[in-house]
Amino acid sequence: MRLPMKHGYIIASVTTAILSVSASTLAADFPSEPIEIAVHTSPGGGTDTTARMVALTTKEQLDSNVFVQNRKGGGGSVAMSYLSEQSADGYTVMAVTPTHLFTMMRGNAPLSIDDIQGVARATDDPIIVMVRGDSDYQTLDQLVEAGQQGTIKWGGTQVGGVDHIAAMSFADAADMTVSYVPFDSGAEFAAALSRGDIDAAGLNISETRDQIDAGEFRPLAVMADERMGALPDVPTLAENGMDVSFSTVRGYVVLKDTPSDRLKILEEAMLDGMASDRYQEYLQGIGLDESSIAGAETWDQQLHRMYEAGEKTMTELDLMQ
Repeated sequence: MRLPMKHGYIIASVTTAILSVSASTLAADFPSEPIEIAVHTSPGGGTDTTARMVALTTKEQLDSNVFVQNRKGGGGSVAMSYLSEQSADGYTVMAVTPTHLFTMMRGNAPLSIDDIQGVARATDDPIIVMVRGDSDYQTLDQLVEAGQQGTIKWGGTQVGGVDHIAAMSFADAADMTVSYVPFDSGAEFAAALSRGDIDAAGLNISETRDQIDAGEFRPLAVMADERMGALPDVPTLAENGMDVSFSTVRGYVVLKDTPSDRLKILEEAMLDGMASDRYQEYLQGIGLDESSIAGAETWDQQLHRMYEAGEKTMTELDLMQ
């Protein structure tokens, strides 16, 4: 009677061993196929250029190709639809900016914030409260006081976008009145600020470093928790008691159910690639530094924080569908 039991024990042990080896092999083999980064913009823009640099430097860390595929349209909804149709296997990564979050908030995306998992952040270009170099507003307190006693004319891009939500979140936190003036591009409202057509604007250092250096623009505060290395003397809104943090961020996500071991491999490959001289030179070229880079935990938390803040402000502005 012992022989069948022994055989059964042997069979069970062999089966367990095979399953264990198979799972280990699957993890060790990843990635065995090319990894796609889906980007919601056309070739040549900032998000596309950053993604191609990330793809190049990540590829150098792996034994597999990493490539960018432009799936533009619908404020990121086309790229999100594509990601939602893929397997949660780590082979499809999506570039994410605040645009995706606002599309989700309005219910125009097949994915929710809870359907994605952050992998790594590639750029973090905080929005800076900016006035003209010869403005009467020397400090943030002076700007806020003026907005509490009257109205500040504030420039940005389209209504419902990150510039708009950031401006109104700041106004709400400061208990001030802002009249939001939308422009077609950052270059247009930066020019309007230079002319004095608007009182203030939320701008990024990557698009205004020359004007700041020349004294044409005066940065009053950074919409972030920590000061920027490029502007060490400029305080943050957090230092002024305002929990308002908005950036032109670009990072990468996968579907939530992606195996944790594959997520870790992707995260480490991206972070190692972004630590390279090639990527660091790219960051410096657009006015940023290594503080732009963050891993999965920090990036995922930032995504949720931006989403919650944006949802609150959009609801108050009656911009939700």
